[in-house]
Amino acid sequence: MTYPWGHSRRYNNYTEYFRSQFGERVQKVTIDAGFTCPNRDGSKGLGGCTFCNNDAFSPSYCIPQKSITQQITEGVEFHANRYRRASKFLAYFQAFSNTYAPINRLRALYNEALAVPGVIGLVIGTRPDCVDDEILDFFQEIAEKHYVTIEYGIESCYNTSLNRINRGHTFEDSVYAIEQTAKRGIKTGAHIIFGLPGETRMQMLDEVALINQLPLHSIKFHQLQIIKNTVMAAEYLKQPSDFEIFGMDEYIEFFITFLEKLNPAFVVERFTAEVPPRFLAGPGWGLVRTFTLLQKLENRLAELDTWQGRLF
Repeated sequence: MTYPWGHSRRYNNYTEYFRSQFGERVQKVTIDAGFTCPNRDGSKGLGGCTFCNNDAFSPSYCIPQKSITQQITEGVEFHANRYRRASKFLAYFQAFSNTYAPINRLRALYNEALAVPGVIGLVIGTRPDCVDDEILDFFQEIAEKHYVTIEYGIESCYNTSLNRINRGHTFEDSVYAIEQTAKRGIKTGAHIIFGLPGETRMQMLDEVALINQLPLHSIKFHQLQIIKNTVMAAEYLKQPSDFEIFGMDEYIEFFITFLEKLNPAFVVERFTAEVPPRFLAGPGWGLVRTFTLLQKLENRLAELDTWQGRLF
């Protein structure tokens, strides 16, 4: 069976999307350009998001003291053994808020990345309160010649949760930024966390109706993980009953229920996150790798004979 997204996988898969667009695998290369966030530097708050420890997911080659060119070159070499056929790359500015700087600095950084051979575009991770018309107009210019996605950390559709995790912005801010980005023809991405403290599973499932209304191109989901050396780790130790920590199989069942109602036009970049066990301060899934979880998800979708957007 071929689904609305044009292939036989039961959800609108990110890797397959790029194969359909470029005829081959496109690999993201992560970069740390030395940005900070407004909830870290005091303009909106201090300490950052309560769940955040960038060391838990940053590759070893991502060091902001290195130039953008050096990080990309080393990142390409890092991925070469696993993805030997990849010849096209996206420069993924991941750490912290990658539009939180004067426009002249942004121009220099992103033009340097695009000048590296093999880089066909940019993925920019940022916050909805860290863009304005000038910045979005700049990315609109780039998007006329290159692949560009601006990926916003929504994290939750509930302002109570956003306040509790010290985000410093509202869900309404996310909606506005996404709409302003999409209307310029820039691909918009979003990031959602399942299991933030105080949220019930029913509340999490109810978020799909709000997310479906957004002009998104792609979306990432992952289960909450309690990371060492974070404010959330201390909160978890004091009140673990306030957290919905999913077991592996129950998370797959939960996600399928969500996926069935998700807009089938959204490309699903990931549904889970993998953190080295040494970083975990709470329950984890051991050494199970992401590709194993993907296979479990696809097997379960086949068993249930269901797919993304079946109930949309």
